Amino acid sequence: METTTQTQTPNSTTEPAWSALVGENNWAGLLDPLDVHLRTLILRCGDFCQGTYDAFNNDANSKYAGSSRYGHANFFDKVMLQDAANYEIASFLYATAQVSVPEAFLLHSLSRESWDRESNWIGYVAVTTDQYSKSIGRREIYVAWRGTTRNYEWVNVLGAELVSAEQLLKPENNNTVNKDLTQTGAEVSSSDEEEEDDKIPKVMRGWLSMYTSDDSKSAFTKLSARDQLVTKINELREKYKGEKLSIALTGHSLGASLAVVSGFDLVENGVTDIPVAAFVFGCPQVGNKAFKTRISTHPNLRIMHIKNTIDMIPHYPGRLLGYRNIGTDVVIDTRKSPYLKDSKDPGDWHNLQAMLHVVAGWNGEEGEFELKVKRSVALVNKSCDFLKTECSVPALWWVEKNKGMVRDENGEWVLAPPADEDLPVPEY
Repeated sequence: METTTQTQTPNSTTEPAWSALVGENNWAGLLDPLDVHLRTLILRCGDFCQGTYDAFNNDANSKYAGSSRYGHANFFDKVMLQDAANYEIASFLYATAQVSVPEAFLLHSLSRESWDRESNWIGYVAVTTDQYSKSIGRREIYVAWRGTTRNYEWVNVLGAELVSAEQLLKPENNNTVNKDLTQTGAEVSSSDEEEEDDKIPKVMRGWLSMYTSDDSKSAFTKLSARDQLVTKINELREKYKGEKLSIALTGHSLGASLAVVSGFDLVENGVTDIPVAAFVFGCPQVGNKAFKTRISTHPNLRIMHIKNTIDMIPHYPGRLLGYRNIGTDVVIDTRKSPYLKDSKDPGDWHNLQAMLHVVAGWNGEEGEFELKVKRSVALVNKSCDFLKTECSVPALWWVEKNKGMVRDENGEWVLAPPADEDLPVPEY
């Protein structure tokens, strides 16, 4: 899945402190030029995101559609993460939604024997192994949220309604929000709406629903994705108490929005003593001005948004609907790479592997593209056809062998069942 190693460059001789790499001082002095160690961390987070795509079973014919193809034990080996032995899955995350969401995000099996009718696998929590943690002198926790399997079809379906984020606020802030809601609830004028935007943190209804919804009918989402995450983070903080801890959340597209919302939730509700950073790719806008302001009150939370300058998704839903940009932008341009076609397909502009390819070779808006870390160009075409023909890389090449079909003992071709270690199992 990921083939990234450092090469020697002028700014790679001294590695910045880990606190600087996860956003202390908002990555001052590390962005232009892009520090090679920070570049490597961004790519690692991107590959954790890619793992959610590579493992996701998106075949509606399978009774396991909507789950991970791979279980905890060998997950990183099976998605071919470089240095897979340095990381281990702590828990999978599952989500449902109380509002209608498109199948680009929640996919359901056509089989009457579906593993679950209400929920989807939505990501995972991972940690550095004991051996690797000892060698680097810290314990890194990663949270990777899955994005969409189809690029743009969700945009007009999910809707852009902003709703109060009060359920994410710690009690004293929640009381202030309730008071403001009472004061502004009598008559709504344009000035009232502006005042509400200033005072009441709001996020898109779709993001919030997927993060906070539970379903008593599902063994996988008896706890919401939020409660699953908070429970696991608390367990890990207790388990590794006394170690130097950090949390990095990551996601692409809709998964990026969940990374921002969950990162805010963690620091708002008690994770105040360790660095929390979100590295997000192609992130739609998440919340309003008050949400942005509330995020800024947490000094241990930092958000980096890697975006392609021609990608339209980071501009959605837009300022006119009350949304504001959040975090530190790292703006790249896929048109700078000599390996990529002059594509007019918006899906290519939003493609995660294309963005990671450009991160690997980005030398600023004025600089020439030059790979600063060793990363296989072929990764770009995992799920698209963006590479130039002369690269000789087939399009959409990451697929299960025979699309999961095997010949059974009777000579019939059938979808292979998962190995026992890969069967979906409720986490809580």
